[in-house]
Amino acid sequence: MEKLGKWVEQSKNIVLFTGAGVSAESGIPTYRGRDGYWEKYDPDKYANIDYFFKDPSYYWNFFKEVRYPVLENAKPNIAHKSIAKLEKMGRIKSVITQNIDGLHREAGSENILELHGNTRMFSCIGCKAEFAMAEINDLLGQSLPPRCSHCGGTIRPQVVFFGETLDPDILKRARQDSFQSDLFIAAGSSLVVQPAASLPLIAKQNSAKLAIINIDPTPLDSMADIVLNISVSRVFSKIITGSDHLAH
Repeated sequence: MEKLGKWVEQSKNIVLFTGAGVSAESGIPTYRGRDGYWEKYDPDKYANIDYFFKDPSYYWNFFKEVRYPVLENAKPNIAHKSIAKLEKMGRIKSVITQNIDGLHREAGSENILELHGNTRMFSCIGCKAEFAMAEINDLLGQSLPPRCSHCGGTIRPQVVFFGETLDPDILKRARQDSFQSDLFIAAGSSLVVQPAASLPLIAKQNSAKLAIINIDPTPLDSMADIVLNISVSRVFSKIITGSDHLAH
């Protein structure tokens, strides 16, 4: 942690890449960890775009009974807040996240690339009207699945379902930021989901230092310069403790 703290102090272009482990301490269950969503619910139904179009009520039942209560109570933890603080200090240039919970944004981070979208944001497939989570909760009280209040069309979350491709513009920016980084920190990610898991490789191949922070081992540990198998919050709380001298 001391070495990583020094690198954060010395680096000019830091990219943070975050996964589900960052939000676990906010009460957002991880997909692959114990007690993950995938142990209780069928991703081939609630997370699959083909099934969504076949029966959107399955997703919306899942959202109403499981996801909404979790999101409503989840708050940014020390990792989210520390990352936002380091960004404001000019240390972190961008946050690339696999997470769809919106907690980086709520914590105050601004330069965020949400690879898989944001489950707090919704839009009508027909007229493209957009809805906030509170509006969706009201619409769910009227019908399930909820219907667009403008045209009566089907509403979907602004997330990337299985069977869909990532937004090419966001992915391009993520690759550019990774290529330009001099320190790439992968935090709370299993680093197995592609193409997101290729971003640390892009950074490393362009001579960036690579730090991996994750409770469990990852397939890229052998090529990392630092591997910390501890909680992300613990690492960033340590870094931020002496952060006053980190600002440009």
